[in-house]
Amino acid sequence: YSQMKLKRVYYSGYVPVSNDNRLPAIGTPVPMVRENRLYQADWLLRNYGFGVDEIVTPDDPFLDMQIDPKLGWALRNLHQFPVDINNADLEIIKRVPGIGIQSAQKIGEARKFRKLTWDHLKTFNIAANRARYFLNLKADDFRPKDYTPDQIRNFILASSQTKYAANHSPQLNLF
Repeated sequence: YSQMKLKRVYYSGYVPVSNDNRLPAIGTPVPMVRENRLYQADWLLRNYGFGVDEIVTPDDPFLDMQIDPKLGWALRNLHQFPVDINNADLEIIKRVPGIGIQSAQKIGEARKFRKLTWDHLKTFNIAANRARYFLNLKADDFRPKDYTPDQIRNFILASSQTKYAANHSPQLNLF
């Protein structure tokens, strides 16, 4: 964005144009989840302060189609968690899976007046099923345990529903 002075980028799923065996076959539906992941990664770059090297790495150069890029980053960086929601910097709170920009701002305002609990966080519309593995609220019942990234990933996938569940719904034809 900074080098090209771009404000916005638009993405489209692949459209096969060759019979190369490395490409999906002609007539294969465009996986909408792939396009969605590109937009999610773009959003993290533009609005959350992530760098490209944080979203994809040399060891993991592709976006995970099962989980969003923010969750993927958090699972690769478990050493930065759990975050104490009552003391952490807002930039760190924005990086917690399940907490968006507006929710982070609400958390920042609310914690000026009281120690926050899970009940408070639920009123801020956070996705508790994702955030709970990355937060530490000392006064609450749930405490993050020493889960592995794979365990957390499996817990979150088991508890979530996606609109892309049925094998990546196809893109509709325009013509």
